[in-house]
Amino acid sequence: MRILIAPDSFKESMTAAEAAAAMARGVARVLPDAEVVLRPLADGGEGTLAVLAGPMAAELRTVATVDALGRPISARFGLAGRTAIIEVAEVIGLGLIPADQRDIMRSSTAGLAALVMAALDAGADRLIFGIGGTATCEGGAGLLAGLGARLLDGDGQEVTGDPAGLGRLSRVEVAGLDPRLAQVHLEVATDVTNPLLGPDGAAPVFAPQKGARADQVPGLADGLTRWAAALHAAGAPDVAQLPGGGAAGGLGAALLALGAQLRSGAVLVADAVGLAEQLAAADLVLTGEGSLDAQTASGKTVSLVVTAARVHQVPVLAFAGRVADADWATFGLAGAIAVTPPSLPLVDALASGPALLEQAVAEALRARR
Repeated sequence: MRILIAPDSFKESMTAAEAAAAMARGVARVLPDAEVVLRPLADGGEGTLAVLAGPMAAELRTVATVDALGRPISARFGLAGRTAIIEVAEVIGLGLIPADQRDIMRSSTAGLAALVMAALDAGADRLIFGIGGTATCEGGAGLLAGLGARLLDGDGQEVTGDPAGLGRLSRVEVAGLDPRLAQVHLEVATDVTNPLLGPDGAAPVFAPQKGARADQVPGLADGLTRWAAALHAAGAPDVAQLPGGGAAGGLGAALLALGAQLRSGAVLVADAVGLAEQLAAADLVLTGEGSLDAQTASGKTVSLVVTAARVHQVPVLAFAGRVADADWATFGLAGAIAVTPPSLPLVDALASGPALLEQAVAEALRARR
């Protein structure tokens, strides 16, 4: 029997690689003779660099930069030939900042510029950005400032590339942007299609997830409105309503303004790891992510695996910390299994994720024998 193990990460509990390893241990407990193939997946968020580095034979390079709050940090990017893989959560990730220290009004993408410059210096002419999991909501203003743009108020004084600065923004000068940016191909791996502005925009939808208070959201939205208008006046496309512009607190908009192409993060990763080829030879697929819920069908990793497995008529078991009530059989799953006992506190469930996942896989396979 050939079993393909292809999970996404279980946020705050396991990386995709750790989840895949736990699943493999569960398989070994019940089917020790099974041939097991591990293909951890990602959708452009946390873990994308680790998942892509192996299949793309990427060299990991470390760069000194700053996190979303401007504190010194070392961050990695991958270099595969002339292709650079940049996972923004490595630099400005929400998970890098303790909950009691998060400050959305001072958080910036400025630290990301050091990775971009290092990739350009290394000769990269294709940059893949995995942009999930950021602590920011400033439309990528800090990034563009770090790449040479000038952000100015009505008096011509420079303002900071964070929400506090955007509240005073009047215009943007882009003449100082690194000229190499016009010569490279930029790809944004994300499955977020929200625009920068509006009721489904970055501020109302994503800022509260990053610690923004309800009273801060209107100011964040106003800053992003100023940012979009200033970029457009400087000759960039009108990014206000472009699909994906709201991704990563609006970082998607800045990359779109630079001419980036949006790609489904889940599809990009699946192609890179050869998921279709592995499915063609599999008898059973084990996948999973933190939660199986209403968002699962909207292009998330489990949905992609189910769709691809259906072509080869391979059954799929999906595991998650939480499984919402739904008709998962109609969705295409042979089983949807919650790994967390209902009575277990969340903090304990997150800490025990690998052991719980291993046990759930073993129990599910025993039930199928």
